[in-house]
Amino acid sequence: MSAHADLPPPDADALAHSQALARLIRAEIAAAGGWISFARYMELALYAPGLGYYSAGAGKFGPTGDFVTAPEMTPLFGRALARQAAQVLAATGGDILELGPGSGRLAVDLLRALEGLGQLPDCYRLLEVSADLRARQRALFAAEAPELLPRLVWLDQLPERHAGLVLGNEVLDALPVHLVHWTGAGALERGVAVDGETFAWADRPIADAGLRETVARLPAAGPDYVSEVCPAAAALVASLAAMLERGALLFLDYGFPRAEYYHPQRAAGTLMCHYRHRAHADPFSLPGLTDLTAHVDFTAVAEAGVAAGLELLGYAGQAQFLMNCGLLDLLGGIGPGTPDYFKAAAAAQKLLQPSEMGELFKVIALGRGTAEPLLGFARGDRSGRL
Repeated sequence: MSAHADLPPPDADALAHSQALARLIRAEIAAAGGWISFARYMELALYAPGLGYYSAGAGKFGPTGDFVTAPEMTPLFGRALARQAAQVLAATGGDILELGPGSGRLAVDLLRALEGLGQLPDCYRLLEVSADLRARQRALFAAEAPELLPRLVWLDQLPERHAGLVLGNEVLDALPVHLVHWTGAGALERGVAVDGETFAWADRPIADAGLRETVARLPAAGPDYVSEVCPAAAALVASLAAMLERGALLFLDYGFPRAEYYHPQRAAGTLMCHYRHRAHADPFSLPGLTDLTAHVDFTAVAEAGVAAGLELLGYAGQAQFLMNCGLLDLLGGIGPGTPDYFKAAAAAQKLLQPSEMGELFKVIALGRGTAEPLLGFARGDRSGRL
């Protein structure tokens, strides 16, 4: 598969990598009778062993990758999160499990800040299925915080039991989503077929009974409306709930409550692709080199947690959550007027401004056995909007 004309062209090795993944996907479509769900396409594009976007070795995070996440912008993000983490760890006596730790930057900043707060956990678990990313995470700790390496434990699946904090920063948006096309004749599932050497959209009746039931409960979207449904998010929350003895699940991601997610004016859905710091809307362009994401239905996340026996502990915009955790105080402590301050202030503005990440990104917490309200939701809790 080739890139769009307005996207930077990949080098020969990267293009060959993408073409290999495209062949694998076309073979799966053929074996399935000519059609697969978009969720399966997205799963292969992101996680196919050795070829998928997250399982292969290409750089993804930071200025030289495809996107920049909050921890890459400034250590203030991890230091603010540490205040919330410290409260959960103090209440539970547990440890931290980070899902999809990416470059490892958040883990480094979080643990350093927790050490300063006197709440350094005995164990920091990193659930990471990519061998390449594990190596990068280990190298980052070896370079910047080697004394913390003995506390790290890498996992390739969820542990049976966990007490403390479970953290997922921009994890839910990378879970495979089903695409649904509402038409005048009802809802259809939009999947992927093959047209020559390229992929093509193809709609079919919704075959999966669980997906049909979920779609039937969604707000009436009107004809010619396309959006996403993510059963994988609910399944992940249910698995985490079964594992969590006491503590909190904390997710930070971009998304909306259900009523806003399926708003009539959002008729093309939220699916987005990222390649070399450029956003576009063609998920068939350069599979394996392109990140695929969809916004999070936070109502579905809350419902899954409550159904699994967890309590909704809070839901807020990222700006409010970070300010509750003292981000502005941390910024003020850097030293106004210094070069470091101006750099940190610019990053903080991106994290907090409604026109940047402050409002688009949300934070939700679910848990059990946490005795007091969580610091991050002390003001501006929007749980009632879910």
